[in-house]
Amino acid sequence: MLTNLAEKPADKILALVAQFRSDPRPEKIDLGVGVYKDANGNTPVMRAVKAAEKQLWEQETSKSYVALAGDPAFSDAMIGLVLGDAVARDRVAAVATPGGTGAIRQGLELIQMASPDATVWLSNPTWPNHPSIIQYLNIPSKPYRYFDADTRGVDFEGMMADLEQVQPGDVVLVHGCCHNPTGANLNPAQWDDLIAVLKSRGAIPFVDIAYQGFGDGLEADAALTRKIAAALPEVIVAASCSKNFGIYRERTGILMAVSADATGTDLTQKNLAFLNRQNFSFPPDHGARLVTMILTDDALRTDWEAELEEVRSGMLGLRQSLADALRAETGSDRFGFLADHRGMFSRTELTPEQVVKLREDHAIYMVGDSRMNIAGLNAQTVPVLARAIAAVSG
Repeated sequence: MLTNLAEKPADKILALVAQFRSDPRPEKIDLGVGVYKDANGNTPVMRAVKAAEKQLWEQETSKSYVALAGDPAFSDAMIGLVLGDAVARDRVAAVATPGGTGAIRQGLELIQMASPDATVWLSNPTWPNHPSIIQYLNIPSKPYRYFDADTRGVDFEGMMADLEQVQPGDVVLVHGCCHNPTGANLNPAQWDDLIAVLKSRGAIPFVDIAYQGFGDGLEADAALTRKIAAALPEVIVAASCSKNFGIYRERTGILMAVSADATGTDLTQKNLAFLNRQNFSFPPDHGARLVTMILTDDALRTDWEAELEEVRSGMLGLRQSLADALRAETGSDRFGFLADHRGMFSRTELTPEQVVKLREDHAIYMVGDSRMNIAGLNAQTVPVLARAIAAVSG
């Protein structure tokens, strides 16, 4: 039987990680992997997480399973963080999942159960795992234009034109903030136009919010998700705790489904619990427990928010420093967009050949489509990267 298995395409980012690790050059720079790093190249454990873990170690009395949907307190805390008071709590069904990826997978399976013929519309480009999971599940999908390679901003006119083709009941996957891989985001006026076209087309929004707090702040980064949830009768939201709590290996995420009214919530909740049971039974609890403790304890939450703000402002500083350094190296402002993008990533629109030259000639690793992780830089490597980009881009 096993000899019948076919080779699967290698994950390009994981392959890049392996290449980086095997590179013996001491000056090498990793801008590929999507993990936050501090100025020393480490992914630290946040102070509030450490404090919560100490409390949990002292207080926890059992390692028994939690409910199929996870701890209700975790759902309440995360719904408050992401949705605020945009919708009534009794309209929201939710389940804990193994990371944001698990939430995306469960959300897509929920769509498949509820409406097998629905097409899922994806931004072009998007996070590579979105289309990968969709194709694996054999869900129909279509792209909508998003990134303008000339301006390095959003191709909003193209986006709106494509979304006018959405059919009633189709699903439109939207990045809640800090678009991955481009770093280019809609502005508030464009949010309103997006919501209007979603309503007019009878579409179901599926919001992937993986970087809340990394862009313009916790509240500002949740604003689009909340506006969508308040404006449309049914909304699906997948959220990750990996980045803003720094608990990547704890695999902590949540899937939320907003029903048109409270009467539909119970049925949705039962279906979400069913999906958890089929895929992994009980969700992991350690990370979810830490998140719940942090969000419901004033002192822990204050310290977490302060450290998260330090992370966010540090990335903004790196963006501005890189834009300034590239301006000095190239004598032009063609990379000024880097200071305007938000989140961990930006797509520079270097050609695949130029990306290869960065790797081969300068030991600088980024994804082939030129997506780079801004958090992989520090004050010492910013000028190194600027000189290298200037050298390969002419």
